[in-house]
Amino acid sequence: MRLSTRKLLDRSFTGVGLFSILLMGLALLFILGPIFSKGVGALVFRQTVEHRRFLLDKLQRGSPENLADEVRQVQEARQPVYADIAALDDKITSGPRAERRQYRQYQEPLNELKKLVRELLGPLPGESVPLITTEQYGQTRWDRAEKKAQQILFIEEYDYSDPTKMGVRILKPRVEQFRGTPVEPLFDYLNQHLEEMLRPRWTFYAGFLFDMPFDSYMLGGIWPSILGTFYLTLGAMLLAAPLGIVAAVYFVEYGDENFLSSQLFSLIPRGKSTPESSDSLRDRAFKIAVQAERNMVSMLRICVSTLAGVPSIVFGLFGLAFLIQTIHLSETKSVLAGSATLALLILPTIIRASEEAIRSVPHSYREAAVGLGAGKWRTIWTVILPAALPGILTGTIISMGRAAGETAPIIFTAAVSLGTPLSPLQALSQPTPALPWSIYVLSTEHAALDQIRHVQYGMVFVLILLVLGLNFTAILLRARIARKLRG
Repeated sequence: MRLSTRKLLDRSFTGVGLFSILLMGLALLFILGPIFSKGVGALVFRQTVEHRRFLLDKLQRGSPENLADEVRQVQEARQPVYADIAALDDKITSGPRAERRQYRQYQEPLNELKKLVRELLGPLPGESVPLITTEQYGQTRWDRAEKKAQQILFIEEYDYSDPTKMGVRILKPRVEQFRGTPVEPLFDYLNQHLEEMLRPRWTFYAGFLFDMPFDSYMLGGIWPSILGTFYLTLGAMLLAAPLGIVAAVYFVEYGDENFLSSQLFSLIPRGKSTPESSDSLRDRAFKIAVQAERNMVSMLRICVSTLAGVPSIVFGLFGLAFLIQTIHLSETKSVLAGSATLALLILPTIIRASEEAIRSVPHSYREAAVGLGAGKWRTIWTVILPAALPGILTGTIISMGRAAGETAPIIFTAAVSLGTPLSPLQALSQPTPALPWSIYVLSTEHAALDQIRHVQYGMVFVLILLVLGLNFTAILLRARIARKLRG
């Protein structure tokens, strides 16, 4: 090949590689950008006075004196709204009979208006404090408060008059339902004084990561899910990493050298009466044992490869059927059962990564160790494993990232929708919330999906940061250990 042609091909391949990297980066940015921007909104947002009330009442966080003064000011701003509602309510329930008959038609629209005002500002004056935490407060986030105010100001309807088109969204002013009533001025006042009634303020809510959830994640944080994910991931590593590394050492250092057969036949003495026939029989038996061991190693490799291709939901069903119901690793769902299931899931990855790392150690290292008088195991423990450590750690930590993000294996073995933070001893026998399962539940089964979008994105954001952090840690550890090995 001519030199000019080779240079042209080298530049072409370099350009294609750089273009592929750029394309992957743009795709990653396109996918993760909305998650990061909306996920940050769970931590940084404009909190209302209702959120500050919640923090002080439930978590004893904040200044009671400052909050009391602020509550007094917002109650003054809200008083016209409450007065208008009370005036129409009096005409419907307490006025003269003719007046009650005249205003009876407003009863149902007024009840709907009261419901929306409660959701925006909290319980109306004179009402008892609800038992449900969420209903004790109004909107705690300014973005949600603006949407709720829009629901008060406008009635959302759809026009289906044209059968060839989808329904057209129409916003009708709610004030039209209350023309000529004491409630009519309420809508203009609410539109103009909403900020005075809720006093939004930018905040960084670190409690989203460390607080307990309230009312199915409607308020509070996600600490039990974060802690549960940590327990499951760490437990899976403690179970899978030793098994995976030992299996990789056997496959590379012993499996190809007929180790078991050699050790077995070294214990059998040679015959004395008829040496020729005895040794011939012994050699034939040794060859059969060698072939059997090779078949066993080949079968084990096939099993590892097959295990890597099994769908994750199958691991979950196996964990439920075998670990919980057959050998009773725990009486019911538990972190221990979930960790064992995840360990089986990531075991093939750790074996393959460790195997490649051990194979990459130069053969001269082994020869030098043997030349210095080291035995087989001492060579592996003091020379080969330290040299292969960067690759082993990389594979192990990447497997931790996969274990942290798996949902299917823990559905049947470890995860619950809601729960309290567990101590390490409780993790042996009790289930736990976990980020992957909580994300699935909040995105598909929650009764108020639209109101907890920030929690959904916040959980995904935290999970992605956790996985990226593990991968980044693997890169740093690999580089640092490799530098030490080079001296």
